[in-house]
Amino acid sequence: MKFSLTWLKDHLDTDASVEEIAAKLNAIGLEVESVEDPAAKLAGFTVARVLTAERHPNADKLQVLSVDTGRGEPLQVVCGAPNARAGLVGVLGLPGAVVPAGGFELKKSAIRGVESNGMMCSTRELELGEDHDGIIELPADAPVGMPFAEYHGSDPVFDVAITPNRPDCMGVYGIARDLAAAGLGTLKPIAAQAVPGSFACPLPIRTDDPAGCPAFHGRVIRGVKNGPSPDWMQARLQSAGQRPISALVDITNYVMLAYGRPAHAYDLARLTGAIFARRAHDGETVLALNGKEYTLDSEMTVIADDAGVHDIAGIMGGEHSGCSDTTTDVLLEVAYFDPVRIGDTGRKLGLTSDARQRFERGVDPAFLDAGLELLTTLIIEICGGEASEVIRAGEAPSGTKVVAYDPALSERLGGVAIPEDQQRATLRALGFASDARWNVVVPSWRPDVDGAPDLVEEVVRIHGLDNVASVALPRTDGVARPTASPAQKLERKLRRAAAARGLNEAVTWSFLPTAEAEAFAEAGSDLWVLDNPISEDMKAMRPSLLPGLLSAAKRNLDRGASGLRLFELGRRYLRGAGGHSDERLTLGVVLAGEKAPRGWANGKAQAFDAFDAKAEALALLAEAGAPVDNLQVMGEAGEQFHPGQSATLRLGPKTVLARFGMLHPATLKAFDVAAPVAAVELFLDAIPGKKAAGFARAAYAPPALQAVTRDFAFLVPADLPAGDLVRAVRGADKANVVAVRLFDDFRGQGVPEGHKSLAIEVTLQPGEKSYDEAELKAIAERITAAAAKLGAVLRG
Repeated sequence: MKFSLTWLKDHLDTDASVEEIAAKLNAIGLEVESVEDPAAKLAGFTVARVLTAERHPNADKLQVLSVDTGRGEPLQVVCGAPNARAGLVGVLGLPGAVVPAGGFELKKSAIRGVESNGMMCSTRELELGEDHDGIIELPADAPVGMPFAEYHGSDPVFDVAITPNRPDCMGVYGIARDLAAAGLGTLKPIAAQAVPGSFACPLPIRTDDPAGCPAFHGRVIRGVKNGPSPDWMQARLQSAGQRPISALVDITNYVMLAYGRPAHAYDLARLTGAIFARRAHDGETVLALNGKEYTLDSEMTVIADDAGVHDIAGIMGGEHSGCSDTTTDVLLEVAYFDPVRIGDTGRKLGLTSDARQRFERGVDPAFLDAGLELLTTLIIEICGGEASEVIRAGEAPSGTKVVAYDPALSERLGGVAIPEDQQRATLRALGFASDARWNVVVPSWRPDVDGAPDLVEEVVRIHGLDNVASVALPRTDGVARPTASPAQKLERKLRRAAAARGLNEAVTWSFLPTAEAEAFAEAGSDLWVLDNPISEDMKAMRPSLLPGLLSAAKRNLDRGASGLRLFELGRRYLRGAGGHSDERLTLGVVLAGEKAPRGWANGKAQAFDAFDAKAEALALLAEAGAPVDNLQVMGEAGEQFHPGQSATLRLGPKTVLARFGMLHPATLKAFDVAAPVAAVELFLDAIPGKKAAGFARAAYAPPALQAVTRDFAFLVPADLPAGDLVRAVRGADKANVVAVRLFDDFRGQGVPEGHKSLAIEVTLQPGEKSYDEAELKAIAERITAAAAKLGAVLRG
């Protein structure tokens, strides 16, 4: 929320400096994001008087001005403004000044052959208004030579981040109240005086939706004259980032930003019959003030008349009933809307506004009459007219909350002992009333306060969080116990292992566009889609880590990276049976682009392939403690992968520990990735846990005898995976076979069609004595018999 120092001082009597105010706001929990100094924007602009104005010799619409800057000889300036003339006092931008509206630096230059030493500026160019029809005209007695920032007045603007639990600070008055409670000045009372009605309200006002709109107050002001709002009001709205529109619209915006009370003004001539709050009809439409048409449903509250809808209640008014320059009679609406209904409606329509931000957080239900009187007073003062009697339909919630409080809680919960009288004074300054027994009455503008801990927060933040001493947490005697859980240890180990293998860690969003999430959704599992996403591009919880890694790879490839090795360790989110949330620890790897650049040793650049992905999968699974020697390579990696260049690693036919391979061209096209990509996804939650073991490991005893190696070559069907043969041989004699390694895959002369020759090296480890020939022969026969079960024949 933005506001100027002048606006703050309308409500707070203080002599504090800008720096002191900003520091105090931060200290009491209202974070100052920035403080803008308009004087810095206007540096280099000065008050100047036009001495002479002559026609440009080479352009009909330009004039050559002689301008007095009060600093010696007059300057020559070329100007195209129609109101430029001798005797005019305006604003001159000198060479070196930066024009706020355009961001360009002024320089001495020649315009159509005539030298120009600066620029006479318009209101829009200095971002002081929308007028661009001519240059600024200052009073004739404006001091020539004075810096324009000094003449105009430097009014710093604060930009404060208001947390959702502080709706009372969605107006400048609420911020002033907090500062006054913190001792930075005196809060001025709200000058809301009752304006008696001089005639009966000419149209009925009611609420037909008491759940969505419990209270609806309104009155008519006739005989108004709409036009520009006063300069003081425009300046305050501009400091808040609002564009002044007209007096009637500006007044409602001013009261909303000053007091956190949204309201709406209707052109009475555009209304038909009664005005009332009701539920919308399914399929009903309304053209809002932003020029867009919205389709409503029966869960939304609207303001309507006998002809139709005029307002999306609490969010945005309709275009056809808004006030214009021809408005002479106006209906003021000040209502209280259900915060939950407003939030639901805004999310459904994808529509946000300043009014919605305040209503869905909770506006003060007791400020209806005061808000209406403030609006009435300002309209009559600025636009004239006379007011009708007030119609009050319904009743705003008035349940007063009383909280039992113990002053000792400030020390027990807040960590600082604050005297009781100081706590009572703080609460009183914030609007809380308390009796002798510390029964605290919560003010109507603080819906966020529900219990005693909330009151502790109030007194401690006003006392100053910096005054809370740092106290170390208690430590138990002896050796500290490990704090990391097994899952945390596994994550730490895998991150280090992946980095050691040359992979770069990426951290991507847990949210995805719905289309990308659907592309990687698991069969039989629905997506988790957020009702209130950060944006439409971050609406679905990721069912896989690969979409985020693919997007990261695309960004890097588009920026000239030739090859990428990325990994991410995080959770994927699945929607299980019954709609319960299922978060699963997963590690994703993406290998994109060039594996090795072109060079004299290897020729052309080499791309990643499925075997690179398999190597990463096996290595990282081994680091995670998976029994990689027992894994089976099987298909069905998913439709996102290339069917002929991908597979899964399984422990048994059902337990999938990983999938790997080349991504399908259709997948790459959907993500707009031009380079081939190999990917890995490890499902760490599927790795079986370690069996319970003793505290200490058994002592390592190296074998007393040297190992023996034997080579075998088998003819096998061409479609038999080599891993199946290795696994079968390893299990042929577990007492003697300690390792099996494939070292040759031959297909060619001497090998029958449809077959291949696989050569393996088997390592045998003798125990108490060396092998004799009979024992080696028996082991070889067992190995041959195990291979024969797969259709393997020992080559002669």
